[in-house]
Amino acid sequence: MAVIERIAEFHGEMTEWRRDFHAHPEIGFEEVRTSGIVEEKLRSWGIEVERGFGKTGLVGIIHGKPGNKKIGLRADMDALPMEEHNTFAHRSTYENRMHACGHDGHTTMLLGAARYLAETRNFSGTVHLIFQPAEEGLTGAAEMLRDGLFEKYPCDEVYGIHNAWNLPLGTAAIRPGTVLAAVDYFTITLKGRSSHAAQPHQGLDPLPCAVQLYTALQNLVSRRMDPHDTVVLSIGQFNAGTSQIVIPETVVMRGTIRTLKPDVRKQMDELFHQTVQGIAAGHGVEVELDYKRSYPPTINTAEEASAFEAAAREVVGDDLIKTDLPSLTAGEDFAYYLEKAPGAFMLLGQVTPEHGRVPVHNGHYDFNDDLLPIGASCFVRLVEQQLATP
Repeated sequence: MAVIERIAEFHGEMTEWRRDFHAHPEIGFEEVRTSGIVEEKLRSWGIEVERGFGKTGLVGIIHGKPGNKKIGLRADMDALPMEEHNTFAHRSTYENRMHACGHDGHTTMLLGAARYLAETRNFSGTVHLIFQPAEEGLTGAAEMLRDGLFEKYPCDEVYGIHNAWNLPLGTAAIRPGTVLAAVDYFTITLKGRSSHAAQPHQGLDPLPCAVQLYTALQNLVSRRMDPHDTVVLSIGQFNAGTSQIVIPETVVMRGTIRTLKPDVRKQMDELFHQTVQGIAAGHGVEVELDYKRSYPPTINTAEEASAFEAAAREVVGDDLIKTDLPSLTAGEDFAYYLEKAPGAFMLLGQVTPEHGRVPVHNGHYDFNDDLLPIGASCFVRLVEQQLATP
């Protein structure tokens, strides 16, 4: 492992920063303390900072030697609205808030890279450090772009890193093409007419419609979609009724759809709407459908994926490069940047025998601090490679 020596020297400080972020998690668009600390550190290293993107987001600007090319490096800052079950000293100090996805580590890795790049400036061009809020379902990346991020700070290339709880420490999973899925959310509200359970004929029970609809939606995946195309439809909430002797008036179903290709996403959208409307009409119940398109698929461009792979190879070595990772059905709002600029998103393993095996979005999760200098070094090598001084 060829971690940059200078970054290894302040690994202890990075660990302190990361654990402080972990102890003080802030959910999407509320990252006031976190972004304030990020700004303070960047300015202390002589880095220009501008706020006003995505409410609590900010951009750091590092100018190297003369050069026209500009590279964006992104880290997400937000935590999740869930309770932490860890008991270590740096556990969350807030109820129902937790860094359960490693964004505390992502923010720290980019800070470590920023510190080194500000000290050395061994590159020609400009690095834009994108510290983004609200990745967890609130599309903070889209908000930063709507606020003019790429108009004011254009990026010829943009890159991001996410920790991987299921890969050995330092394993760099990177390849061209679709690496993460498009994410859509839906809420179906079926409205019938309540009655006493002993006289169901006097009401209009929405439950039979909901049960048939649940099965029909699963059949869309297995019988209407090409089996070679990855599609996931999951219903996570199915709520109805308040009493065992009353026919409910309303049933609410909530869930998500994940697809890997834009055309498959469109097809699934159309079939979903047809099925919901058709089955509701067949049962005579009213239906309200709230269907929200969230993240697009995260699609790495070939040249930039190859560049990130080469940079990571310098840090972790040949044996820890993984280019055959299958597309994942998780989503990432880094995809919005990749719709605007070429770039790549890489997964870095964090698992050791002692740490890092707990899945993300779990109350026992914790980022492995051993990954901090590795991720920071990958960012730095990427910048020095892509913005090499003639």
